[in-house]
Amino acid sequence: MFREEAAKLTGALVRLIGNFDIAEEVVQDSLLAALEKWPAQGIPDNPGAWLMTAARRRAIDLLRRDKRYAEKVALLERSIVPSDPSEADDRLRLIFTCCHPALSREAQVALTLRTVAGLETPAVAKAFLIPEATVAQRIVRAKRKIRDAGIPYQVPPAAAIPERLDAVLSVLYLIFNAGYIAPVGEELMRHDLCAEAIRLTFILTSLLAKERTLTEDAEAYGLLALMLLHDARREARVTPGGELVLLEDQERALWDQEEIAEGVAKLEQALSMKVPGPYQVQAAISALHAQAEHPEETDWAQIATLYRMLYEIMPSPVVELNRAVAVAMAEGIQHGLSLLDQLGETGELKEYYLFHAARADLLRRTGQLDEAQAAYTRTLELCQNNAEQAFLRGRLAEIQGQMRQ
Repeated sequence: MFREEAAKLTGALVRLIGNFDIAEEVVQDSLLAALEKWPAQGIPDNPGAWLMTAARRRAIDLLRRDKRYAEKVALLERSIVPSDPSEADDRLRLIFTCCHPALSREAQVALTLRTVAGLETPAVAKAFLIPEATVAQRIVRAKRKIRDAGIPYQVPPAAAIPERLDAVLSVLYLIFNAGYIAPVGEELMRHDLCAEAIRLTFILTSLLAKERTLTEDAEAYGLLALMLLHDARREARVTPGGELVLLEDQERALWDQEEIAEGVAKLEQALSMKVPGPYQVQAAISALHAQAEHPEETDWAQIATLYRMLYEIMPSPVVELNRAVAVAMAEGIQHGLSLLDQLGETGELKEYYLFHAARADLLRRTGQLDEAQAAYTRTLELCQNNAEQAFLRGRLAEIQGQMRQ
């Protein structure tokens, strides 16, 4: 519950106070107050309002010591739950502030994941595949830059949206991905992050449509389509016991057909604008998976072609990794393995656990059990999600059993 409310509270307080650090501090203090009082008093009927009241009172106490904040104290004292439904959502304003062009792209994404999504620094670092200290420094510097430069806490005017949209979409996608495959922890997914990313993207597309930036929002609709199509499979991705289920083994009757239809409709809306982009291509790939009633009906050849298109738009070793897997399924496992081996020679994916996982799976399929065992072992060393680790241990045990026979 706190994870769901924290970004809302932080956004509202940043809007009023104009200071990230104070807003985050008082929101954390409100959680501590709840942990102390709720076990004895019971959880209130409106936990969010209770937390907001506690945070507001704490903010007043802190700011009264500094004469510079006299006006803010007066505003806080008049506000019980400071929100204005006529304005854009606080979290969306928070994202646009974090994605101001005065900040580096790395700082934009790190700050938003920390502030809006509530990810702790280790999880943000895992999402970036970089050291925790680097992420912490980026967040601190970004907050200082916002404060010192007087960056306004607002959704920008229509003319300024295009230059900020790229970063906002990147942030929303990373928030979704952090929920779709949680970087660390017990569970494979964090549905709250996926739902929040989808909700914010809906708000963003509505805002862009209202501002009539029709040549700029095709990718926003493409991203929304991609999220919906992925999210539609959530119930089939894990067993009731929380174990990972691969796409080809999922019970497709559990897929949310209404969400798939909505995702396809958003994709068609994006494509009709004739402004191609990487999110639209990825959504098209996801649509091909979602519309295959059985695994063997998946159009892997078309998926491989789409990954080739995606690489032309957005060159990335991860895109090449996915294309290699699609080629393996469309043209033969050995062909795919050859492409993976070429990727491995560059060293760019050396620490990326999904590269080793893909290679392990293809080796398993061809009966190269010694190499598959080594690849799964390396994957297990790099993977930090408990649900995925459990799946990998199962695969290792299966291969070792075959090797003993």
